[in-house]
Amino acid sequence: MDNPPYSFPARSNQPFPHHNYEHLKEEHEIGVVSPGSTVNATVISMRPYEPQPRDHIIWSIFSTLYVNFCCLGFMALVFSIKARDRKVVGDHSGASSYGSTAKCLNIMALVLSLLLLILVVTLVITGVIAVTHAMQPGD
Repeated sequence: MDNPPYSFPARSNQPFPHHNYEHLKEEHEIGVVSPGSTVNATVISMRPYEPQPRDHIIWSIFSTLYVNFCCLGFMALVFSIKARDRKVVGDHSGASSYGSTAKCLNIMALVLSLLLLILVVTLVITGVIAVTHAMQPGD
């Protein structure tokens, strides 16, 4: 069922007037396989998308550098590196376990550092107020 080439009539303004074009196959000819011919097939396995476990490495670095309360930021960094190593090896359950531990340590470091900051600010403000009242004559 070869399609014979078809020559379109030449126009005078075309630079290359003699082009041979092949007709497209009809819809009923596309899916037809002749008997005795081999058909090659490729099978692609479609697994559902599985998100990569998070290691929170950037958050742990900032916790280590800025809010390293009782070395919690450093411990979070260690667990983040362990999570990244497990992810590279392919152990997704271990990586998610280390990643969640790093996340909890980062949260604890942030909360405790914020509480300490609030406590210091509160003590400074109340101390300043107490000092100004003590310095005023007549009280």
